[in-house]
Amino acid sequence: MDKHLNQVDHLLEAPDKTRVEKISGRTRKVSLIVGLVVCAAVLALVTGLLVWHFHLRRDIRVQRVYVGSIAIKDVLFKTEYEDPRSSEFQKMASLVVKELKLLYSSYSVLNQYLRTSRIQAFSDGDDNGIVAYYHSEFELPVSKQASLDEAIKTLEPSEDKMLEVKGRMTFHPKSSMSISHILSGALDPRMGRALVSEKATTKIHITGEGGLLQSPGFPDTPYPSNLSQQWLLQADPRHRVKLDFHTLILEDDCQHDFLKIYDSLVPIELCALTEQCGYPQESLTFLSSGNVMLLTLVTNQEKNFPGFRAFYSQVPLDSGECGGRLLGEKSSFSSPFFPSNYPPKASCQWDIQVSKERFIKLEFEKFAVGNQSEECLHDYLEVDQDRFCGRKLKSSFIIIKSSKATVTFQSGSSYVDQGFLIRYESFIPSDPCPKQFRCSSNLCINTTLQCDGWNDCGDNSDEMSCICRKSYIKCKNGLCKPQMWTCDGYNDCGDGTDEENCNRCKDGGFLCRSGRCISQSLKCNGENDCGDGSDESQCKRSLVLGCSEFTFRCANGRCISKINPECDEEQDCEDGSDEADCSCGIVPFRSSRVVGGVVSKEGEWPWQVSLHFKGEGHVCGASVLNNRWLLTAAHCVQDSQVKRYSEAHHWEALLGLHVQGQTNEWTVKRRVRRIIAHEDFSYETYDNDIALMELDADVRLNQYIWPICLPSPAHDFPAGQEAWISGWGATSEGGFREKFLQKAAVRIVNTTVCSSLMEDQITDRMLCAGVLEGGVDACQGDSGGPLTVQKNRDERAFLAGVVSWGEGCGQKNKAGIYTRVTKFRSWIKENCGL
Repeated sequence: MDKHLNQVDHLLEAPDKTRVEKISGRTRKVSLIVGLVVCAAVLALVTGLLVWHFHLRRDIRVQRVYVGSIAIKDVLFKTEYEDPRSSEFQKMASLVVKELKLLYSSYSVLNQYLRTSRIQAFSDGDDNGIVAYYHSEFELPVSKQASLDEAIKTLEPSEDKMLEVKGRMTFHPKSSMSISHILSGALDPRMGRALVSEKATTKIHITGEGGLLQSPGFPDTPYPSNLSQQWLLQADPRHRVKLDFHTLILEDDCQHDFLKIYDSLVPIELCALTEQCGYPQESLTFLSSGNVMLLTLVTNQEKNFPGFRAFYSQVPLDSGECGGRLLGEKSSFSSPFFPSNYPPKASCQWDIQVSKERFIKLEFEKFAVGNQSEECLHDYLEVDQDRFCGRKLKSSFIIIKSSKATVTFQSGSSYVDQGFLIRYESFIPSDPCPKQFRCSSNLCINTTLQCDGWNDCGDNSDEMSCICRKSYIKCKNGLCKPQMWTCDGYNDCGDGTDEENCNRCKDGGFLCRSGRCISQSLKCNGENDCGDGSDESQCKRSLVLGCSEFTFRCANGRCISKINPECDEEQDCEDGSDEADCSCGIVPFRSSRVVGGVVSKEGEWPWQVSLHFKGEGHVCGASVLNNRWLLTAAHCVQDSQVKRYSEAHHWEALLGLHVQGQTNEWTVKRRVRRIIAHEDFSYETYDNDIALMELDADVRLNQYIWPICLPSPAHDFPAGQEAWISGWGATSEGGFREKFLQKAAVRIVNTTVCSSLMEDQITDRMLCAGVLEGGVDACQGDSGGPLTVQKNRDERAFLAGVVSWGEGCGQKNKAGIYTRVTKFRSWIKENCGL
């Protein structure tokens, strides 16, 4: 036995014998008793919490706020009802509150937990009646919330609930009013959040031509934190309220700051017309269904932004074309008030009639009608019983095999959209495209567009079964493409034929080991674009290399391999110089946006400058480099036989300008102190077409005036990259200059291709950009303005080029020519220090 004990003692030997002590039996008993007491206490606590959670917690009460409207028949509207202080208002409000209590008394949950109701406003209603807008507050146990919501939903009068009392229909046997409609819903929880501390209400009765609304502090200061403000707009009877936003810049996250418009005088969610935040670019003109509208602005405690400015007015209820008979062989029609957002509760029908022997083709030029769904229940366009909604249609046109067609449009009570513009024309069924080419989709195009290498039909049917011209190649899929498009790094054929078996790639292309050309921008992107992996075989985040024209030089003299590392928010240079001086190209308060159309929004191109010459007005454009210097074209400042354009005192620069002839609070005028044109500028070839202008005083930078980033000498603007031109120049060759600042999207054109198109007049100090299909280009009056490039539309903008010259404006297979800014970085630094 002793032997076994010794073995156990040996096996359980403590690592530190000095710290091992034996515990007495009495100590063990005390510890056991304490442990049992603690366990009992914990068990009692847990049991209590469970009982509270599953039983007592049901008695915890919460407050719920509901807002709504009641339409009351046979009560004439009085102007005194617009003033809550008037005795007429208070008397009618008291009657309506009693009516609400009667309505709630039919539901035990509503009757039991009602705390108070109050009338917020009245408006003129239909059927010689009025509409009362109310708030009702309830205090109830958490467990009853679902029952309360369900009861609120069933408040709407129905035939089985209506009673005939003294020859009229009412909703309750003791009712003194004839109620035709009730609408109610819970208040948006964001409007009642605890952080909102400042609340304000402004009531406006619209008269005359209307007036101006703007957020607190606009435009001098950002809107306040923790704000909940309402504007109640009321038009004359038989009129609509129209609200047109001039500026709208809020925080991007609608859960923090948002603006909301209602077709009501209280925030009923079923009447919400729109919710906006950020920097929206779609149509921002809204109309009510009746003579009232509510505008709300709610902010949180962080990230205050400029806010908004809007104009309000009233329009007759029967204005805005809506339906009718269309008897011509060709015409157009649109949703009410297009291109403004259509009003809620719209109902229109168009009956189209053309000659009996003809069919009808409807072509959609614009279509934005509610949310995309199969049923199209709320907002929809119906063409002979086929419904359409959303923003994406399967086809841009509809063929109706009849000489008659009926088109109807319906909008619901909430969340409106821009609507539609439809053109229709008749055609003979046997010849739907007289003297034109008929696409497989029945689209008609000019016969000259057939077999030209461009997909004009949209389904390539104009490029099928073609005999290729001598200067074209035959793709494996049967398409014909211009020979000059081969080996440029872009898959024009669609099956890669034009990029295979290449000995070398044109500018902007990367030669794979397999002989395929891909765009340089596809290298090191983490995808096998070559097919043999050669474009990803030697890629690292950034390598230190020997310096060349293709590498970025850091301030310490070292060069790195990464393409376009400057200001990309990643430090690639050891000394951090690639991320220095990056307060450019991204505008304060700018948020992501959708771009459409040709007229730019105010503040969209804050580096755009209008240069005015004394006695002529706008002559050229320019770009903001900092608060003192501008960059423009040298040909803008060359003397003529009559005028001395090279003399600085004749020029005036307008910064922050949007509309020629209309300055506002953020437009800044400066005289020019001096002009530095490039010493090697050639008036014959337009080579070295670049000039600097120094202003006579500094300007204050803001979201409407902001510098664009200058690219490094090694910055790569690859062929195919989207770029933007902006200016007040003519929109067509020989046309007049524009009043509003215009914008247009183009793409960087391969230098070899461009040189061929422009008859070898291109030097390496020039950059080509355009739309080779034609129709988009810089023109007279745009000279000196920026060619802006951003990787994405909400990212940092770089100045790729300066508008220089071109052959005509927007001609097919011609490009616009720009001064290549990367070739003049050292010249700019030598002359102005940037």
